[in-house]
Amino acid sequence: MPQLPTTPHAWIELRGRFRDMHAGGLFLMPNAWDIGSARLLASLGFPAIATTSSGHAAALGRPDQSVALEELLVHVEGLVAALDIPLNVDAERCFANDPAGVGRTVELIAGTGAAGCSIEDYDPRAGAIDPLEVAVERVAAAADAARKHGMVLTARAENHLYDLDDLDDTITRLRAYRDAGAEVLYAPGLVDGEQIRRLVERVEAPLNVLAMRRGPPVSELTALGVRRVSTGGGLARAAYGALATAARELQTAGTSTYLDAAIPGHVLDAALRS
Repeated sequence: MPQLPTTPHAWIELRGRFRDMHAGGLFLMPNAWDIGSARLLASLGFPAIATTSSGHAAALGRPDQSVALEELLVHVEGLVAALDIPLNVDAERCFANDPAGVGRTVELIAGTGAAGCSIEDYDPRAGAIDPLEVAVERVAAAADAARKHGMVLTARAENHLYDLDDLDDTITRLRAYRDAGAEVLYAPGLVDGEQIRRLVERVEAPLNVLAMRRGPPVSELTALGVRRVSTGGGLARAAYGALATAARELQTAGTSTYLDAAIPGHVLDAALRS
């Protein structure tokens, strides 16, 4: 593993800025899947950007949960170098089976210059959510490592992505993760405004919500007290969906009306130069 560098002042400033964004109001943090998408999103004025494990894997031609830690670190280093806004890293399960390994992963992510990262409580090897005590130990290790570098740690309760619609358990988990040191909490998959309201009231910490087709609009999430909205792999899937639709039109109708929705070349060039 590489040696961690002394933290540059610019990284410290970005991490402080990212933390301050969660102090009040709501901000949008879309998830980019490569340098081009990240720079385009930054050019649109978003204050922070996140990575997406599924989008990154798709860009490599692979399914979600198939990227190695070393590949993620290279990916994040490239994004940090290409951006002048905070970057939050989707670190999945932190690529480790024990708390010590979790801490080491967060240390390595800190060495890329990222402003924050997340940790999930779903174990794909077991096909199950971690027992609460196991998950809390892992979050605590991640939080200790993040705190040393001024990074913002987001702890995720994955119940609702895996058809475990137990809001009480989600609340119990997120409160425990908060007490273990996580600064931001996240239960991806919730679409019911009343459930989101209960979560905001009960977790008593900044809450991230995943933007979903059937979920509340940003205006409603703002009124509910949500602090951050991210897109997960949604934007990447939308881009791939537009690609597939355009290719089918060319293949079947032989026409190119898909270009009506294309970003003008000069606009894309300007975004990538910025």
